[in-house]
Amino acid sequence: MSANFEVPPEIFWFLPTSGDTRYLGKSDFGRAPTVEYLRSIATTSENLGYDGLLIPTGSSCLDPWVVAASLVPVTQRIKLLVALRTSLGAPVSNARQAATLDQALHGRLLLNVVPGGDATELAADGVFLDHDARYDYAAEFLTIWRRLLSGESVDFEGKYFTVKQGRNYFPPVQQPYPPLYFGGSSDAAHELAASQLDAYLTWGEPPEAVAEKFADIRRRAARHGRKLKLGVRLHVIVRETNDEAWAEADRLISKLTDEDIALAQQNYARMDSVGQARMAALHGGRRDRLEVAPNLWAGVGLVRGGAGTALVGDAATVAERLKEYADLGADTFVLSGYPHLEESIRFAELVFPLLGKRPVTLIDQAQTGGAFDIRATRTLKESAS
Repeated sequence: MSANFEVPPEIFWFLPTSGDTRYLGKSDFGRAPTVEYLRSIATTSENLGYDGLLIPTGSSCLDPWVVAASLVPVTQRIKLLVALRTSLGAPVSNARQAATLDQALHGRLLLNVVPGGDATELAADGVFLDHDARYDYAAEFLTIWRRLLSGESVDFEGKYFTVKQGRNYFPPVQQPYPPLYFGGSSDAAHELAASQLDAYLTWGEPPEAVAEKFADIRRRAARHGRKLKLGVRLHVIVRETNDEAWAEADRLISKLTDEDIALAQQNYARMDSVGQARMAALHGGRRDRLEVAPNLWAGVGLVRGGAGTALVGDAATVAERLKEYADLGADTFVLSGYPHLEESIRFAELVFPLLGKRPVTLIDQAQTGGAFDIRATRTLKESAS
């Protein structure tokens, strides 16, 4: 059964650069984010037919740019959505980095703009900007960055940056620059997205809340004479039956104690991120109110910051829930699941055919060269042509 997507959505997977796990909240069951393990996820995702990989940022993550560079020699097709943390860099030097990496990837670079949502973490990195100031800073950064990569000689004087005759001498493959993705829930975030960015991603809130956010983005973008791609960032727990999927969701948080949850929620409560506050409000730290919309489960957000919801169910159910977001305008889904290597395979095998994407079959589970041998199977239509 197909969810009847008119156009197959773009499906991205996630690189767990702070480590991977089979149980949330317990490092005893973790996997270190070694280059070899991340390469295995990346090459497996490419062979399965995922369209892209999100490489995150944060003080607990490996550097996203170095990780992306390590994937250049082992990938050929998959796009890399690399975190660009505007509060930690300078636009001129980063423009050169972006152009260089896009050349190395032969035009497969995407950038995920992250102004930052945790003032304590930013202070540890030497950044002391309040919430709205971070977005003002990002706006100046991106104004300079976009002009440089568009081939301009840049003179700029703002509150945070002054540039005199700035140039980028080696252009990126993608013109005028690699596409800029972004996620944020505050007014300042929506205005930045509408005025400067190319794609807007929301964390997985109930469809009615996502509809409101998409509508606001569209209105603001229209005032700037612009139009953005739209997408949703979600975890997924897919099994052959709904009962199996919900049992897996329960297992994922089975090692958590009430103290683990309380400590995590206290940590998130001190942040000035509007998106994080919206995630926490979905469940209130309670185990008995985790299904916040049909098949939308907020258990991940009990102890994980950022995207905290998962779609849970069998393949047909999850495909239908993704279709609900697609009907609101989402054409991109950035997904993840624990552990990320195995779940990338499971989701592709079970759900890809229902999204209108090419079915896949796992030929050989023996690892060779750090990657699974996974081949795409032809659809009946392709076989007949």
